Amino acid sequence: MDDLDALCGIKVLIVDDSSTIRRSAEIFLNDTGCEVILAADGFDAMAKIVDNHPDIIFIDVIMPRLDGYQACRLIKKNSCFHTTPVIMLSSKNGIFDKARGHMAGSNGYLTKPFARKELIDVIQRHVL
Repeated sequence: MDDLDALCGIKVLIVDDSSTIRRSAEIFLNDTGCEVILAADGFDAMAKIVDNHPDIIFIDVIMPRLDGYQACRLIKKNSCFHTTPVIMLSSKNGIFDKARGHMAGSNGYLTKPFARKELIDVIQRHVL
């Protein structure tokens, strides 16, 4: 668990309209020392990004009101947050979906359902 010590204090925003996905990510990260912030949709995420300045953002592709692609574009256009890594979350694993996320400015793509190790690996790759 020593390699997880480096995660202590990292702010991770999980944006997904599924409470199951949000809760799973929170449980996976509970013992890592990460500060987990949860948002139910893109609009909720925008407010939490401004209030919390997360170190990394995981955002669901398909959500009501403001989807992940739109939210990612807004984050990347903001001079305060354009360098914050944004990882798209989707149950689809197609090349088109990954390309669309990349075009929106995302830094990576994680397919749902994801495992604890996958989530931690992405954080370590993009934040440390």
